[in-house]
Amino acid sequence: MIKVLLVEDNKKINDNIRLYLKDDFEIQPVFSGEDALLYLDAYTYDLVILDLMLPGIDGMSVLSYIEKNHKSIGVLMLTAKEDLGDKLRAFELGAQDYLTKPFFMEELKARMYVILKRLGKIAEKNVLIFKELQIDLAKKQVTIHKQKLELNERQYNLLEYFMLNQGILLFKEQIFERICGYDSEASTEIVEVYMSQLRKKLGVFDYGKYLKTKRGMGYILEDE
Repeated sequence: MIKVLLVEDNKKINDNIRLYLKDDFEIQPVFSGEDALLYLDAYTYDLVILDLMLPGIDGMSVLSYIEKNHKSIGVLMLTAKEDLGDKLRAFELGAQDYLTKPFFMEELKARMYVILKRLGKIAEKNVLIFKELQIDLAKKQVTIHKQKLELNERQYNLLEYFMLNQGILLFKEQIFERICGYDSEASTEIVEVYMSQLRKKLGVFDYGKYLKTKRGMGYILEDE
């Protein structure tokens, strides 16, 4: 599932956004710029919804930090200020879009999908493609050569993560955090078990070979 860091100090707005998006995205809510920086460095995200007016470290400072240290993350700015100067500065600092409050939740979600498609996080029609392997994100359905591949929830989430990061080395710790969650008491060694299970499922279609191990580093999904 797509992971989103929601940075909004207004608790009511934060809660409303989180509740609206929770069925389609994995949302991590925070309420300050300081917490945003901590979570950005500790975990992996696909998109940040970032309020401009934050206490302490403001939204522009967080945006600048993302541009310097986490360029692959998309950013959608939120603000109550209808100020052209702020918008231009946000775009200069790397924001992909800018939404003025109040807004409709449907518009927020639509703009999020546009950003994710633009960054290659999801494909058109919400389909991820690797050779003849496809994931329909809306249906959470996996097919290879147009034949359905049955996966449990954890196997599906693991494959989706690799499909979102094709050709990118993923460290064992990243995979563990993505699949098991922030507070899991399990060991990172469980990643090897999940990888073995997923390779076995993909191997039925001779696709397990594309999930490659980089010794002492992690795993990567790439063509031969």
